[in-house]
Amino acid sequence: MKYLALIPNICSSLLLLSSFNNQVLSHNIKTDGNVGVTFHIEPDHSPIAKEPSQTWFVLTRRGGKIIPLSECNCELNVYYQSSNSGSELVQTPTLKPLSPEQYQNIPGADIIFPDAGIYELELTGKPLNNSNFQPFSVTYLVTVSPSLVKETPTPESNIITSTETLETNSNTSTNFSIPIITTLLILGVIIGSFWWLKNK
Repeated sequence: MKYLALIPNICSSLLLLSSFNNQVLSHNIKTDGNVGVTFHIEPDHSPIAKEPSQTWFVLTRRGGKIIPLSECNCELNVYYQSSNSGSELVQTPTLKPLSPEQYQNIPGADIIFPDAGIYELELTGKPLNNSNFQPFSVTYLVTVSPSLVKETPTPESNIITSTETLETNSNTSTNFSIPIITTLLILGVIIGSFWWLKNK
């Protein structure tokens, strides 16, 4: 029975670890020369195709001083990563000063990714107005999910056969049962582990 008392502590630890991982992944930090660049894209680094994704970069000199967009000649290029043809430049969004979270006037842009897939964001910058930092170039990989917006169906596509209805119902029940099965498996492993420790 003493092992059963550990279950709440284990669950709390798993939740804490999960939230910590989400915070770490929500901002990506890279450095080049004497500039550190923190990157963030909405929503939660999970952009969706054909929807605007606010993207911003915090530029920091060595020592911690933030570089505003007014002191940086920055350029952002977005490349689509294709397994066949390599990288393809798809857009060069115009950077504008943003003030997200606790930051002020940092480089940002609203990016609309045309399709789902993997993209590379390349940010380059040179000093402006006698600003004292080295030119830099950093890249980030972004995975874009398919659009959730369904296209308007044509009249021909409105005809649904009984087979299509059965397939849809089958897919719905399968999607619903996967989380239940996963939860039962995890509970089974936890209970089995405690039973084994108790009878050891």
